[in-house]
Amino acid sequence: MLSAPTEHLLHTKSDVAADLTLSPKRDPFGKVASWTTRFTGGRWGFLLAFASVLVWACLGPVFNFSDNWQLVINTSTTIVTFLMVFLIQNAQNRESKALHLKLDELILSTRRARNELIDVENLTDEQLDRLRVRYRQISEDCHANRDKEEFLHPDFDEHPSAHSHRRGHVH
Repeated sequence: MLSAPTEHLLHTKSDVAADLTLSPKRDPFGKVASWTTRFTGGRWGFLLAFASVLVWACLGPVFNFSDNWQLVINTSTTIVTFLMVFLIQNAQNRESKALHLKLDELILSTRRARNELIDVENLTDEQLDRLRVRYRQISEDCHANRDKEEFLHPDFDEHPSAHSHRRGHVH
């Protein structure tokens, strides 16, 4: 049984489905950032960039390969790169949030999952390193017991205290 503080956080499937069917409300920056990263990350974005460089290179003889001619490409690429960093970071942050929410949902819905791993991305580097060592040891234990096939059984657990953090565990 879940503790009282966490019970109110769970919704029925219909509540969650109702929340997800609402049309996404994105701010103008989010819309522009999403469209721009999709466009520039595809073939048309590459072709536009390639065509721009090709036109610039073809104009070299017309401008006698002057300093201003070189300044145009240097300034253009610097500005585009500077702005794209923020757009790409925005897209990465949004995708990372969505991925973590999906993983959190899988952890929460999986019977043998340890709920302590929900929001694990908020831990310190030292805490993450300790978890990595813990799961590496579990993996090694499973590989060592592979011939016994015990680890395939649903009740197999390498650490007796591992279930103490699972959903529904009563102390």
